[in-house]
Amino acid sequence: MTNFRIILAYNGTAYHGWQRQNNALAVQQVLEEAILSLTGQTVTVNGCSRTDAGVHARRFCASFLIESTITCRGIVFGLNSKLPDDISVLECEKVPLDFHARYMCSGKEYEYIIHNSEIKNPFYRDTAYRSWFPIDEKKLDKAAQDFVGTHDFKAMCSTDCTKENTVRTIFSFHVRREGELVIFTVSGDGFLYNMVRIMVGTLIFINEGKIGETQIPDILASKDRTRGGKTVPPQGLYLNEVYYDKDKGSCLLYTSPSPRDS
Repeated sequence: MTNFRIILAYNGTAYHGWQRQNNALAVQQVLEEAILSLTGQTVTVNGCSRTDAGVHARRFCASFLIESTITCRGIVFGLNSKLPDDISVLECEKVPLDFHARYMCSGKEYEYIIHNSEIKNPFYRDTAYRSWFPIDEKKLDKAAQDFVGTHDFKAMCSTDCTKENTVRTIFSFHVRREGELVIFTVSGDGFLYNMVRIMVGTLIFINEGKIGETQIPDILASKDRTRGGKTVPPQGLYLNEVYYDKDKGSCLLYTSPSPRDS
């Protein structure tokens, strides 16, 4: 038995999130079907996160156990020959049998991209959220620092969230501009349902004067979802990186061919 850890990139536009669904196409289903086609074996792929419908991933970590002599090179090139163009296996590594992509994850980094322009750009239709209202990225970067640290984020999660423990730790949160794109980058030990999208929406409300620049601590303390900002749409959200070690270093895998194949 071999345990493989792989890094995926995918455009989530066509998928109902990562997790396999009974009535909609998900990334997990497509990947598991590709593995079956390649190896003849039915496996369950464990993903590091349950991304929502329309959300993208640049470095999504997944793992699966399989009875096979296939190499990491075979996994990368074989799966990429089976997968659609909006999903790609970037890297692969053989890992200990007890490794689990979800349960051993110690943190994640997300990016949210806003196309800040009065004129729509068709190339950003499914990959960024457009807002015409001028964004002061320096003001929002300063306000975002109130999210950093360990807090109860009940006010920043969907009312559909079923987690009893809503305390999370945010390692960093920065807002920057690259031309017409305003990019929100946040990392933490874990995120509640819609948490990143609501935090970004709260910052957007601050930018528009609907919430005061210094109100985030009061909103968090209230634990009241209605006091936060809107939930921005999914197409601007990217799972950027996944952490596994105690120093919150990134999940670095061997690119194919792997030294562990020898």
